[in-house]
Amino acid sequence: MSDMRKSGIIIEGLVTTIDADGTPRIAAMGPVVRGDYASFVLRPFTESRTFDNLARTRAGVFHVTDDVEILARAVVGAWDRFPEFISAESIEGRVMADCCRAFEFRVTRTDMDGTRARFECAVEGRHRFRDFVGWNRAHHAVVEGAILATRLTYIAPDRIARAFEEFARLVDKTGGEREHRAFRLLADYVAGNGRSVGGSPRHS
Repeated sequence: MSDMRKSGIIIEGLVTTIDADGTPRIAAMGPVVRGDYASFVLRPFTESRTFDNLARTRAGVFHVTDDVEILARAVVGAWDRFPEFISAESIEGRVMADCCRAFEFRVTRTDMDGTRARFECAVEGRHRFRDFVGWNRAHHAVVEGAILATRLTYIAPDRIARAFEEFARLVDKTGGEREHRAFRLLADYVAGNGRSVGGSPRHS
């Protein structure tokens, strides 16, 4: 186990930051969470917009959700409608209203070396909107597919293709309409080699 994970676990969720023009940006991320969400570590790629925003504002909001479709849409950049937001209370930021829990944070320490930065974050505000209803195998398949979809340049295409074949079987067997929509978004994105709906690679 790496030193970074000795005192925490990785939780997959969504991070909102604020672009330079004031627009909220949503990125799927899996921070290393410590304690009862008292602090965590984010490791965005340095070429991403989320990295730029965190380096500039040193603040954001981490969301826990049981809606895998919004996770998939964040990965591929396909929004039929943008989520509803409310203003953060302890930072300059935006909180997605349709999530289970949200954690407003400030960056307390940074390490910019390498292709992935390290932002240590302290939680300053908490929200609880609704209960987490739980996941089935289709939810897990979509989450794993979303993670692979963010690593197309690092993982061999045949390995990704084999994984998506297995994910498809799980979604077909156990998923509902939302999970099927989410998986189709990811499968199309992977088939297009990381091209978003607008035709350009995503850099969240």
